Amino acid sequence: MPNCPKKHHPLLVVTELLLPTKGGTAVWFDKVYRHIGGKDIHIITASVPGDEDHDRTHPNSVHRIRLERHWWLRPESLVIYLKFLFKGLQVWLTQPIMAVHAGRVLPEGFVGWLISRIARKPLLVYAHGEEITTWRQPAKFRLMRFTYRHAEHIIANSDFTRDELLKIGVDVKRISLISPGVDLDLFRPGLPTDDLFASIGLCQRSRLILSVGRLSRRKGFDQVLRAVSQLRSEGFDVEFAQIGIGGDEDYLRELAMELGIASQVHFLGHVSTADLPRWYNACTFFAMPNRKINQDVEGFGMVFLEAAACHKASIAGRSGGTGTAVIDGKTGLRVDGESVSEITDAMKRLLTDSQLLETLSANAYERAVREYSWSSVAQKTVSLSNDEPSCR
Repeated sequence: MPNCPKKHHPLLVVTELLLPTKGGTAVWFDKVYRHIGGKDIHIITASVPGDEDHDRTHPNSVHRIRLERHWWLRPESLVIYLKFLFKGLQVWLTQPIMAVHAGRVLPEGFVGWLISRIARKPLLVYAHGEEITTWRQPAKFRLMRFTYRHAEHIIANSDFTRDELLKIGVDVKRISLISPGVDLDLFRPGLPTDDLFASIGLCQRSRLILSVGRLSRRKGFDQVLRAVSQLRSEGFDVEFAQIGIGGDEDYLRELAMELGIASQVHFLGHVSTADLPRWYNACTFFAMPNRKINQDVEGFGMVFLEAAACHKASIAGRSGGTGTAVIDGKTGLRVDGESVSEITDAMKRLLTDSQLLETLSANAYERAVREYSWSSVAQKTVSLSNDEPSCR
């Protein structure tokens, strides 16, 4: 039997999201393809502020295109589809591409399907979960379902996402469960935090609850505020730090004032790449009690892995795919994100039971190191495109 090649095939990656665009999905694609290979990985992505500095030292070949939606078109994203298609075909005609990877099912996945059929190459599409539960416009849903069902490989980021794919008729044999990873060199325990505490007027011994993520209702940050208010009313001396920006910022600030805890809540906005892991180190535990809002769910939650890699336990909601990121009772606690009392009780357990907090934190760290390095995720990913009959 021949040995399976360890070297990856040249790839064409189509994704609207790539660093320096903010967000976990952009980090996922940037990190995994850096680890997979070099200049024979061709990534077609959106032109965004700061991309020249980012791309200058990138190990892959990054092709930037201006992507804009036009309200007067139907669909509004038609130009985006066409630009991805033309650029993808151009790269395929000039480079020895052996497989096409698409960061999302639409628009990238459908464009990837067109390219893969013209080029006669296999297609891999990532599934994130929330697109399957929220995209219910008839035409969009049919196109999404068609694309998933005609891809050779689909990467599901969680058990939840895999189950949602099965519900829309995707063949289980085409689905591989591969969650995103975490940068273990960047996110690690033991980082200095004194200056961070001082920057928000706290001492090193203060108990700080941390949340990180886009400020949207499904993340449950408003529920964290309500739980913190309840804890303080019961005599717990806790503070809350929130990293991220988004449409809910004004709502959250007003809620903190209404609850009378504005001086104990610290909205940090964006923080630097170097400071983010230090804030994880500074917290007592991490909290994002996500919930379903109008069918919008959390597909996985990379922030839970970042916290785990910094030796921190997490409180997560039961909605969506967070059960893959946080194992209830082992690496953190999962709660009903609709229930302030349940969130508050989970926080009390971690604040009063130091042995439980340490056990969950240690388990979370060990699991992050063991299973979620980017090199491990990259190896699982590339093995799908290298999966040839001679290597089975």
